[in-house]
Amino acid sequence: MAKRYANMALIYGIAAMVFGVFYREYTKFSGFTGRTNLSFMHTHYFLLGMFFFLFLMLAEKAFSFSGENTGKALVVYHLGLNITGLGFLMRGLTQVWNSGLSRGMDASISGISGIGHILMSAGMILLLLRIKKKAA
Repeated sequence: MAKRYANMALIYGIAAMVFGVFYREYTKFSGFTGRTNLSFMHTHYFLLGMFFFLFLMLAEKAFSFSGENTGKALVVYHLGLNITGLGFLMRGLTQVWNSGLSRGMDASISGISGIGHILMSAGMILLLLRIKKKAA
């Protein structure tokens, strides 16, 4: 299972780099000079993607916490992180395009990000509780 965590860390690290390059080049190509949520995708995928899975890899080596229900918590975490990323992407693109959003559309994008954060938090708590149980 530690190898699976290492592979996920690699995938999220690559995704973080891709999003960083996309942010830099897309805003430059569009002539956008202001602040945009596209920049947050890079850091979120590095920290909550790559570094979190590197942490899980080390925790697996130390405590062998993975079990039959770990996969469910991982799915919840992956969904949460990527739904959050989708929210950042949608918000960031509308900022670069300078499109005026209706109140409903603005709330929808915020809601998508909120759901992603809730799922990611739930998955993270479930995984940390498994580690705590094995560490005791």
